[in-house]
Amino acid sequence: MTQQQALASAFPAGTRVTRQAVFLTPEQASAAKKESGLEFNDRMIVRYTGVAGDRLLGYAYFDTHRVRTLPETIMVVITPEGTLGKIEILSFDEPPEYLPKPRWIDQFKRRRLDDDLSLKRAIRPISGASLSGRAIVNASRKVLALHRIIGGK
Repeated sequence: MTQQQALASAFPAGTRVTRQAVFLTPEQASAAKKESGLEFNDRMIVRYTGVAGDRLLGYAYFDTHRVRTLPETIMVVITPEGTLGKIEILSFDEPPEYLPKPRWIDQFKRRRLDDDLSLKRAIRPISGASLSGRAIVNASRKVLALHRIIGGK
């Protein structure tokens, strides 16, 4: 799935989608790392805001990270309330047997950035694909923290 196709799947037809690039200050980067519990080097964050009329529909972020030895790109959609709305895997270069099933990804819906957003808590681990599960949990935590830091709920 391309980025444009992913954005079209994230928001209904007729939604105005606006791209915004945000450059993190060192303080913002440090706060996001602390809030997410993760180390990362992202300094420029790109997000897409979906608006229909005067109603905010949400935000979409794209994150590329390494799963085991190869990259994965996911789209993380954040609702106007600041919860996870949707996660879509756009590219996955690891062997197909490590690809999480949609049913597993569905357990992220409506989750917030808290201690329960963890494979040790509310998110069920994936048998035989623990690195894939960890990568998606970590990307979700990072995006939620960045969203909060740069001006989301």
